[in-house]
Amino acid sequence: MLSDHESRISAVRSFNRFYTRQLGVLGQRLLESPFSLSEARVLYELAHRDGVAAKEIGTELDLDAGYLSRIVQKFADEGLISRKPLSEDRRQHQLKLTAKGRQAFARLDRSSHEEVARTLRRMPEADQRRLTAAMTAIEGLLDSAHAPAATLREPRPGDMGWVVQSHGESYASEYGWDSSFEALVAEIAAQFLKSFDASRERCWIAELDGAPVGSIFLVRHDDDVAKLRLLLVEPAGRGHGLGKRLVGECIGFARACGYRRITLWTQSILTAARKIYQDAGFVLVASEPHRSFGQSLIGETWEMKL
Repeated sequence: MLSDHESRISAVRSFNRFYTRQLGVLGQRLLESPFSLSEARVLYELAHRDGVAAKEIGTELDLDAGYLSRIVQKFADEGLISRKPLSEDRRQHQLKLTAKGRQAFARLDRSSHEEVARTLRRMPEADQRRLTAAMTAIEGLLDSAHAPAATLREPRPGDMGWVVQSHGESYASEYGWDSSFEALVAEIAAQFLKSFDASRERCWIAELDGAPVGSIFLVRHDDDVAKLRLLLVEPAGRGHGLGKRLVGECIGFARACGYRRITLWTQSILTAARKIYQDAGFVLVASEPHRSFGQSLIGETWEMKL
């Protein structure tokens, strides 16, 4: 008879075998794409971190330098990336996805999204919640440096109501804004649900220990310009880098969609959000005083070229 310790080892190994089959990563290609799992992971990092050095990706993904070099060379040969020597160390290169590379990532991202959606659709709503909660628990237990586990997910039925309520409550308590702001958030959320374009738009909900604590939207303005809207991280979710992660997801998705620019409107008093935008590469292009939400404010327009 196996000891408790050996039984646990056996259970973990069994789960690993099951999950790799479920993900379809045992074959040579991921999701019937031209990429292996490692290549897809590198492509994801490049889509979400513009102008990153190859060494940084290797460290982040714990990839052997020689193996990573072969992946980078393959991507360069196929026209998926451009390479530029770093000024401080010309042996290292700054990597950036080309238009062809962004299209390749967008196809892979859509395939992944659709595959997970198909898996979830086979389950009742209650089982979907149990599954994602269990995954969050596994991630938190195996990566104690990031516990409690903070995750980003797509919106579920009822989340738009939470977005409206949390914005109304947070801005009323922290800045004294009146109900007209909550009305504006409700209009934005309703429009998103009414005209949602899955190929060009996204909403992410941030969760901490299974409870929603943040949100962000990326919506289409026109073929070249996307709008970032409704960034919020509640006090319970702060200190986990969720604001930076939410904005990073928007930027990566916008690049994959082929947008050329992201624009957003914020207020000068929202210093934490402004810092996140600035650190991400947004630039302040216009400001104007106005009277809204029961307050005298200075509205600001920020933009980022992709």
